[in-house]
Amino acid sequence: CSAGLDLAGIFLFAILTLMTLIAILVFVEEMVYIYRKIPSSKRSILIWINAAAPVIATTSCIGMWIPRSTMFTDFTAAVFFAIVIHKFLLMMIKECGGQKQFLRRFEKGRFKISTGPCCCCCLCLPGVRITRQTLLWLKLGTFQFAFFRPVLMFLSIVLWTNGNYKPYDLSPDGAAIWINCFIGILTIIALWPVGIMFQQVRIILNCKKIIPKFALYQFILILSQLQAAIINILAMQRIIPCVPPLSSSARGAYMTQQLLIMEMFLITLISRVVYRRRYDDLEPPECTPEAGNDTKQLP
Repeated sequence: CSAGLDLAGIFLFAILTLMTLIAILVFVEEMVYIYRKIPSSKRSILIWINAAAPVIATTSCIGMWIPRSTMFTDFTAAVFFAIVIHKFLLMMIKECGGQKQFLRRFEKGRFKISTGPCCCCCLCLPGVRITRQTLLWLKLGTFQFAFFRPVLMFLSIVLWTNGNYKPYDLSPDGAAIWINCFIGILTIIALWPVGIMFQQVRIILNCKKIIPKFALYQFILILSQLQAAIINILAMQRIIPCVPPLSSSARGAYMTQQLLIMEMFLITLISRVVYRRRYDDLEPPECTPEAGNDTKQLP
């Protein structure tokens, strides 16, 4: 693809590639820090979460240089982030001391299920008792996405190689519309448990900067999923004009990849600042007030 670039295009590609390499180096340095300073029980989860932005930047950079690989790079990034959603839920539980400590800390509390993206308008829904079973259901809610999305991605690639799947064909007769709708439903189901857990722990984990961490997770989700979907729709409607030799869909893909590289580069740098600090562990549940008084405690 570089053969058709002018001087400005080559300069832009070089800058974006350099930003990707810097993001990878920052992540590697952060990974070394995690292995040296963080307890072994949290290492894997933190590495997965911190790797989200560099991985998306890397796949976008590969797709930018090799346009024919765009489908594979997009699917790789999507599958990776599906696992990160599950890991983020596990991180919030782990930061409370693990499942046993979490259940002891909130044994008299209730999960507020009237939260987004499923039930943010249903404020009258009653709370759900915090038990081992309800915690298992929350984990299954995110795990199903980490399991089914790779399966659906693999099915899409198989259909694409056979000519039955076209990403930009959203007609009812095509496979893309049905697979994308199913993925959308699974995504909403997976995001709901994360929102429920965040509402439960955001005050007690305020000392561990859970709000900035959740904000970074939300930014990655919005930029990698919603932004890409909007640009693809604009390209399919020819609102993004074609400029030979690039079609509208190709220009939309280029725009998505270039924006993601810059955005994930910034998120990688911010994540290093947020996750770099060593936070003190929470006090054991015996030393804390009851779940109903958690809003008054700032460890």
